[in-house]
Amino acid sequence: MRALLEIELDTQTANKAIVDGAVVARFNEIMADLRPEAVYAFPRHGRRCQIVVVDVADEAAVVKICEPFWLEFNAHIDMHICMTPADLQEGLSRLNGPERS
Repeated sequence: MRALLEIELDTQTANKAIVDGAVVARFNEIMADLRPEAVYAFPRHGRRCQIVVVDVADEAAVVKICEPFWLEFNAHIDMHICMTPADLQEGLSRLNGPERS
C-alpha cells in the first residue's frame, strides 16, 4: 500500500548533521533504502520538512520506514495511507457489495 510521510526534522539535530557534513550522505542512504515514489523538501513553521511517498509492504514495514528518521534526525513523522484514483474507485465499489447488506 502507498503511504505519504510528512517528516519534520528536529532543527538542532539537523543543524549538527549539516555542519558535520553527514546530512547529505545519510539522507541519500535512507532514500536509497526506501526507494520512494516521490520526495519533496520544504520549510514549514521554520523547520526542515519533507513529503515522502513510499510503498508499505505490511504493518511491520512501518518500523523500517520511520526509524532512520527518528534515529538520525529526531524527526516528527505523520504517516497517511493513500489511494490512487483506481484504489478509491475500488473502495467505493465495495460500498454497494455483499459486505454492505
